[in-house]
Amino acid sequence: MELLPGLEVTTNIRGHKRDLGGRRAVDEDLELMNREQLLAEISKLRQGIRAHRDSTGQELCWHHPALWSLLPEKTDPIPTVPEWPQFIEGCVRYRRSLDTQAPGAPRTQDSS
Repeated sequence: MELLPGLEVTTNIRGHKRDLGGRRAVDEDLELMNREQLLAEISKLRQGIRAHRDSTGQELCWHHPALWSLLPEKTDPIPTVPEWPQFIEGCVRYRRSLDTQAPGAPRTQDSS
């Protein structure tokens, strides 16, 4: 089963699938799932994506480990956090991008 079109995957001597860069194919678990399991996985992922999509206000700026926990690899990546001036600059850049990408979005004065 080709998971991503054009991604060549090989199987090593231990039976682990790897892409041509030698990295383990992280989605090989999908090949072992039956139709019902795949549908359940899709539903779970869609719920997580919708929860993130429906974030609003200050929720848009938070760390989202619940979203990452939907992935099968169990890791809790600790982000590299910019110093305050660079961090605030990134927040301002993100907020300005919303003026371009979502000019009709409702505005609020709520800071919670």
